[in-house]
Amino acid sequence: MGPRSGLLGLFALFVAGKCSYSPEPDQQRRLPPGSLGRADPEEELSLTFALRQQNVKRLSELVQAVSDPGSPRYVGGLHRFPPTSTLRQHPEPQVPGTVGLHLGVTPSVIRKRYNLTAQDVGSGTTNNSQACAQFLEQYFHDSDLAEFMRLFGGDFAHQASVARVVGQQGRGRAGIEASLDVEYLMSAGANISTWVYSSPGRHESQEPFLQWLLLLSNESALPYVHTVSYGDDEDSLSSTYIQRVNTELMKAAARGLTLLFASGDSGAGCWSVSGRHQFRPSFPASSPYVTTVGGTSFQNPFRVTDEVVDYISGGGFSNVFPRPSYQEEAVTRYLSSSPHLPPSSYFNASGRAYPDVAALSDGYWVVSNHVPIPWVSGTSASTPVFGGLLSLINEHRILRGLPPLGFLNPRLYQKHGAGLFDVTRGCHESCLNEEVEGQGFCSGPGWDPVTGWGTPNFPALLKTLMNP
Repeated sequence: MGPRSGLLGLFALFVAGKCSYSPEPDQQRRLPPGSLGRADPEEELSLTFALRQQNVKRLSELVQAVSDPGSPRYVGGLHRFPPTSTLRQHPEPQVPGTVGLHLGVTPSVIRKRYNLTAQDVGSGTTNNSQACAQFLEQYFHDSDLAEFMRLFGGDFAHQASVARVVGQQGRGRAGIEASLDVEYLMSAGANISTWVYSSPGRHESQEPFLQWLLLLSNESALPYVHTVSYGDDEDSLSSTYIQRVNTELMKAAARGLTLLFASGDSGAGCWSVSGRHQFRPSFPASSPYVTTVGGTSFQNPFRVTDEVVDYISGGGFSNVFPRPSYQEEAVTRYLSSSPHLPPSSYFNASGRAYPDVAALSDGYWVVSNHVPIPWVSGTSASTPVFGGLLSLINEHRILRGLPPLGFLNPRLYQKHGAGLFDVTRGCHESCLNEEVEGQGFCSGPGWDPVTGWGTPNFPALLKTLMNP
């Protein structure tokens, strides 16, 4: 039946269940040293069983073939999503080109900096949708979203409620992280239907990424753009788990989903290995199958001006995944031309390099638990902003009868940063020792492992990404 049925055959069998366990009396007495004791006999345990994945190499080749606009097999992804509604022409954006004072980043500041007009919103005539994921018992409140839009959404058409929550939405206090994600995805990707995927619980005390990804793999209709503001150090996860999650990310890319992950808020990171310091990459930011978003600040913190590196912006080189072919040229150029490279012993120069793009990550206003909170910062902010703008571009593509963007990276690197503001000033943080003195990588012309290709200039990026 063609490549689609072959791809679906690769998807994992997933079985989850709950059980209780009563230890034998002699087992109760023999506890290992350092044990906190055995679980209560009535304690519920959630177990996940997944078959070992096969044909992963073929799947990787399929992702490249369907995501590369230069490939004869390019289709933007093997979409399984419902057809769009009647098409109509969307107004072309106008570039305001204005600057002004501000007391913190709000949707109007984002729209001004990235050259969006009041017409740059969802049309309401397509089934275009976007989503963010919340983990670690972080939840948003509908009332906070409504108040945020009342305070900050007055100059553009928008939706003031989430269209669908998938999973368990916890009760109690809202989390700033979850509030930030929803409010800025829905204000950047304004007037586009938004879903929230809620995944409570933990995997080894961290985000249950696999649980969320298996849910996506088993859904036939889901949003085109997904943003995730969570991540873990690569070395904190088992190699089996990290590869299993990466396979699911590969499947999502093959299906034509655009997955964006925050690059992290620890700069290049730092840890000690056998007594020597090294940079510490983050996952899933380091996966070759996601688009990773770094962070910037305004050069003048109270004016809408050019951007510089936000020193917390995560970035670097994976110690797990090799450099993908789509970024070979850009990364090689950076490594051979940057005048500020750290010592080679600090990073794996042949690894997957990230981030791919960036956006403002400093000084946001957020409404959480009915309170407007200023100066919230992190790549948790830049990621939903960039995702929302990609949703607006998908809107234009759908209205023109084109497929959604799908896995963005092959196209992004082929375009060499066209449609993006190149960020060339600033470095991010790293190890506080005498050898590097707290400095990681520095930005420069073109791609760099701090801000990627740069931040969005919406009209130019729209033009760049509207090619079939």
